[in-house]
Amino acid sequence: MKFNTSLPSTLRPHYQNELVQYLAAFEQNKLQEAWRHLERAHIIGQSYPYEHSFVHWKMLQFGFHIKSIKEVLGQILRLLVGGVKSFVGKVPLGNTGGANVPPLRPMEIPEDLQAILGKTENV
Repeated sequence: MKFNTSLPSTLRPHYQNELVQYLAAFEQNKLQEAWRHLERAHIIGQSYPYEHSFVHWKMLQFGFHIKSIKEVLGQILRLLVGGVKSFVGKVPLGNTGGANVPPLRPMEIPEDLQAILGKTENV
């Protein structure tokens, strides 16, 4: 069994870029764009416990901001189990992490992220 503990250095700038873009869009009240960047950060970081949990924390905060009980409750559930699933390598790849999708459903990964993630398979 492979244990994932830290985000590879090849992924870190892409993950951080999505979070920077999220914050910029959020501060400009471009909420759909902000959410899309959180989803992309989730896809990049979901195999790594800290990064996975951090994105769910940001999604929880977002849920409070938009006053969505469904998102808040969904993110609390995901915060409780997401990091553990990452650690043991049992995440549904491509899942965007929001409460609008089942937590265990694998999803298609956008092509640009496939290229980024594909470069780390042998890291």
